[in-house]
Amino acid sequence: MSKVIILGSGAAPGVPCLSQGYGDCDPHNPKNQRLRTGTYLEVSGIRFLIDTSPDIRQQLLQHNLRALDAVFYTHVHADHLHGIDDLREVNRISGKVIDTFATAENMEIIKQRFGYLLTVDDNGINPIYRAALHPHIIEHNKTFFYRQLEVTPLSLMGHNLASTGYIFNGGEIVYIADFKSIEESSLALIHQRPRIMIMPLTTPYGTKYHAGFEDLLFYAQKLRPERLIINHMAVECDYDKIMMACKAYTSGLAEPAYDGMTIEL
Repeated sequence: MSKVIILGSGAAPGVPCLSQGYGDCDPHNPKNQRLRTGTYLEVSGIRFLIDTSPDIRQQLLQHNLRALDAVFYTHVHADHLHGIDDLREVNRISGKVIDTFATAENMEIIKQRFGYLLTVDDNGINPIYRAALHPHIIEHNKTFFYRQLEVTPLSLMGHNLASTGYIFNGGEIVYIADFKSIEESSLALIHQRPRIMIMPLTTPYGTKYHAGFEDLLFYAQKLRPERLIINHMAVECDYDKIMMACKAYTSGLAEPAYDGMTIEL
């Protein structure tokens, strides 16, 4: 059985945010309360995170998640990376390193900001004093196996820094991070109809560096996922309004995420 937990469904400011409060979101709907984006998955016996938001401590506590094998990073914006130090607590529990995956470009930035967390020596770690993350460099469009989990990193285009998506087990689960477009050569690496596809919205109309709702539908129509989960929503994305738009355009194919949303396959 595979499991996906949406730990946080919000964009960088969260909802409510300091500058705009709830914005266009109904404050009476608890599904409009959003921590910064983070996702926990259990696939092929592997327990892993995609990104570590600044809210990761709270998210792991809420879901009683105390064991991790790996973290896969999409990009190095603060809302996706800067909870990384809290992985030290997971190290303390297990006494083991956590395998950490990113492109060479993104791993170099992680080393610049958080070099004290990385280790290539799996023996004799002392997580009381520091975290122990074992770095692994990945390449876009190049499939590899992490234990029994098949992973293909995708090159995502148009964001204001390098961004990576992930195909797990040939397309069983597809995770798309911040993007504006996806190259056809990358889409061709999805070898089966995705059972779950997670995509970021940020705002319904899109921005210079983010896809909008119509863009997400374009890719959903091409790939026909059994279930499309719309994530990474800012204060412009009211839960009920996005749900209504999904039903109008996709006959229930797509739905907005919310904090704590759990999907089991």
